[in-house]
Amino acid sequence: MATDVAMNWADLAGRIVALGAPVLGGALGGPLGAAAGKILANALGAADTTPAAVHDVLATQADDPAAAAAARRAEREWLAALAEAGRAQVTEVGATQRAEIASSDPLQRWWRPLYALELSLVECPAFALTALHALWTGHEAGINGFVNLSALLMTYFGARFGVLGVYVTGRTREKCGGDKPSASLIGGMLQTVKKK
Repeated sequence: MATDVAMNWADLAGRIVALGAPVLGGALGGPLGAAAGKILANALGAADTTPAAVHDVLATQADDPAAAAAARRAEREWLAALAEAGRAQVTEVGATQRAEIASSDPLQRWWRPLYALELSLVECPAFALTALHALWTGHEAGINGFVNLSALLMTYFGARFGVLGVYVTGRTREKCGGDKPSASLIGGMLQTVKKK
C-alpha cells in the first residue's frame, strides 16, 4: 500500500534514528540521502528504492525487532561504503600528488618558489614602503587607512606566511632525504655532518 503523500528520505530520518541507526538516519536527512536510502531499502527488502516504499515496509513492521536489526545492518553497510569512498579518495589524492611531484611542468615546479619571491620581494616591501611614506609625509588618510585595516592586514600576511612556512618546512624535509623530520636541530646537524 503506497502512501499518497510525496515523501523524501529526510522524512524517514527520525524513524531510522529511533530504530538504533543514528548515523544512517542523519545521512538520510543530508545531501547523500538517496545513496543511504538505497542501502536502507535493500536491507529492509523494500519493493522499490523510494522513500514511500521504505515507509510502507516500516509501517507494516512497526514493532518488529527485525526492522531495527535491518536498520542497524544498513547502517553498518553505510559506514563501510563511506570508509571505502574515503579510502578511494585518499588513494586518488596520493596518485595526484605523485603525478605532480614527477611532473616536469615548469609551473608545477616553480609556483612555490615564485610565491615566496613575490611575497618577500614585492608585497611586503610595497606595503612597508607605503606605510613608511604615509608616516613620513604625515598623510593622515593613509595612516588612518593602515590603522583601520591593521587586523585585516595581519590576518592576510599571517595566512600568506603560514603557507610559505609550510612550503619551506616541507621542502627542507625533502632535501634532507624524505618525509621524516629530524628529531631535533642537533640531530639534523649530526645527520648533515655524517653525510659529508
